[in-house]
Amino acid sequence: MAIIKPLRGFTPEFGNNCFLTETAVVVGEVKMGDNCTVWFNAVVRGDVHSITIGNNTNIQDGAVIHCTYQKAKTVIGNNVSIAHNAIVHGCTIEDNVLIGMGAIVMDDAVVKEGSVIAAGAIILPGTIVDKNSIFAGVPAKRVKDTGAEMHEVIRRTANNYPMYATWFQDQE
Repeated sequence: MAIIKPLRGFTPEFGNNCFLTETAVVVGEVKMGDNCTVWFNAVVRGDVHSITIGNNTNIQDGAVIHCTYQKAKTVIGNNVSIAHNAIVHGCTIEDNVLIGMGAIVMDDAVVKEGSVIAAGAIILPGTIVDKNSIFAGVPAKRVKDTGAEMHEVIRRTANNYPMYATWFQDQE
């Protein structure tokens, strides 16, 4: 069973049909929408500020979602995929976004709707990622628009994770 830990008077809240693996950790001031998944060794740590996550969002293996005390909360929209070992910290991720494997999005950054942060990219504090764009590199910079094919990848990835969760639930 996942570690779900109340802290400082806040208890994590979950929408309908959320799935957390037995090694997922969710702590403190966290509010998660419907059909979200949190995978192996992922940590959603709302101990120092709030974390709000929309519907149909997946937080994949080893990802860390955190914030900055008294400064930067984390807001994640609907249909967002946060890939393996990514770090999302004190920032805003709008709807229909893909954060690639090992990417880092830092405080006060805003990743606008329909965008992709490439694997390994580092989004510096305060960066605004334009709507429907791909950012890559260290530090990350805009490389191109997302386009219809990438929008399909974003949609498919977000929709596949609730399906994957059913495979694990059938084993319980």
